[in-house]
Amino acid sequence: MGSALSSLWHHINPPVNPLISASMFAIGIFGNVAALVILEIRRRRNVRSGGTWHRSLFHILITSLVVTDLTGTCLVSPLVLVSYSRNLTLIGMRPKTCGLCSYFGASMTFFSLATMLLLFSTALERCFAIGYPYLYSRHVTKKCAYITILLVFLLCMIFCLLPFAGFGRYVQYCPGTWCFIDMNAVKPQNKAYAILYATFMLVLVVAIVVCNAFVVYQLYRMYQRRRRNGTVMSTMRSNSERKLLSMSEEVEHLTMMVVMTVIFIICTLPLVIRVYINYNGENDHPSDLIALRFISVNSIVDPWVFILLSPGVQHFCWTSVCQSTLIDQRGSVFKSSLAKENAKLELRFSLQAPLTQI
Repeated sequence: MGSALSSLWHHINPPVNPLISASMFAIGIFGNVAALVILEIRRRRNVRSGGTWHRSLFHILITSLVVTDLTGTCLVSPLVLVSYSRNLTLIGMRPKTCGLCSYFGASMTFFSLATMLLLFSTALERCFAIGYPYLYSRHVTKKCAYITILLVFLLCMIFCLLPFAGFGRYVQYCPGTWCFIDMNAVKPQNKAYAILYATFMLVLVVAIVVCNAFVVYQLYRMYQRRRRNGTVMSTMRSNSERKLLSMSEEVEHLTMMVVMTVIFIICTLPLVIRVYINYNGENDHPSDLIALRFISVNSIVDPWVFILLSPGVQHFCWTSVCQSTLIDQRGSVFKSSLAKENAKLELRFSLQAPLTQI
């Protein structure tokens, strides 16, 4: 189905069952709300215990990431459901101005870029916190987080509004419930806009991977240093326990960041690849639609990653594994000790039997 034709459709043909879209919308809303509830519960517990996690940049950036995903789901997904219910495409609902299609495309562009930039900001924050703790504690404050979030939204807003100024174009995709950047553009400025978007996303993916790799390297160095300095004075015990706890928290944060990054790569790279392929004139509209669906799934999966890999859940899982392993080890030790005792008793009885016969 050609993009040129689908961009003119006013009716969804053939009619499609909206069950999948409605289910994805419900899962996305529930996941993001649940993630925000978990963040708020953890923040309140941290305040009561006198901790500082609720004031950390990581908490602020992760919260903004979840709020961004929730906002994007609420502003975009209902249009798809309305389109299905009325059996009208986005252009068909506003045929004179194509305003809904432009709004949908701009929203998709804004939230996809904002999510990636916030994830990059979070990864960069971890880099400075782990790699340069002195500079981080001296110069990085909550104000930096709020300024970063504001700049991210401002940059994304400017970028997604460029098509309204003639640089780039939003078009409707089959089956008529999607609008996004024209990946099969003919005009040079529209091609340049699509390539600029894909390149920006690719650079962000590479930067996030580099940041996470740097954090892994720094945590490994910390582990090696503590392993070499294992024999410490008893007066330093409480301090080392606090450092060990801090390191375990960093590993938990890193685990969540790495999984989020992998999911972002899986959801983003298909679209980036399709833009570059279409730039060379090799159009494949079904593949374009698959790539668009991948990037839309991102905001649905992202909060569930946070829920399943939050530090509390990780701690519970590791504790359960360690306890079961310890019980198994104790059981095997108990069984081996019983076997030894039985062997000793059998040997004693075998030695005493000839004596009684005499």
